[in-house]
Amino acid sequence: MKKIRVWDLPTRLFHWALALLVIGAIVFEKIGGNEIVWHFRCGYAALALVLFRILWGIFGTRYARFSSFLYQPRDIVAYAKSFLSSSSARHIGHNPLGGLSVVALLGVILLQASTGLWSNDDIANEGPLAKFISKELSDQFTRFHTEIGANLIYLFIGLHITAILWYRFRKKQNLIAPMITGDAETEAEAATADDSWRMRGLALVLAALCAAFVYFVVTLQP
Repeated sequence: MKKIRVWDLPTRLFHWALALLVIGAIVFEKIGGNEIVWHFRCGYAALALVLFRILWGIFGTRYARFSSFLYQPRDIVAYAKSFLSSSSARHIGHNPLGGLSVVALLGVILLQASTGLWSNDDIANEGPLAKFISKELSDQFTRFHTEIGANLIYLFIGLHITAILWYRFRKKQNLIAPMITGDAETEAEAATADDSWRMRGLALVLAALCAAFVYFVVTLQP
């Protein structure tokens, strides 16, 4: 077995930052009151991160690109058939089901953060774009955000934790360690991710552009 760099630093920072922001958004929403403003802020930051991850899925390193983990339907079906067994083909980076879950989770968080921009709490707080639409339409976005979207977030959190535990104890694969260290063990020859400072600089530029875009949207005035 040998170790290769799979997850670059920007991907790892994105992963853990997004996890903290989702947890923070849930906690501040449950606390309510004046703390709800931090729920909004977590949502803005999560939106910027998801936009960055989409760009990084196009311009990023080898295993972070969508092209490396969006498989053909037949490959997904074949992997799914072996999912419940204790042994299945190992993949460098995301496996076919993991790739699907990444895309689905990014889509759900993007949808949830976006609808939050148009939502209101019927008290004193509202999303930065709510002022551009009617109260009735804002209420519809709010219902989706607090009911459908929130439940989807809880569902994916549960599935994510379940998958980590399943791979750890059933398939004897540690998915957490590589997302901390960046390295994974493999028996086969495999290319390493380009985790150079040049790529990290590119990630910083993309992240700054996404943050600037979200700031622009959040501060829009009628």
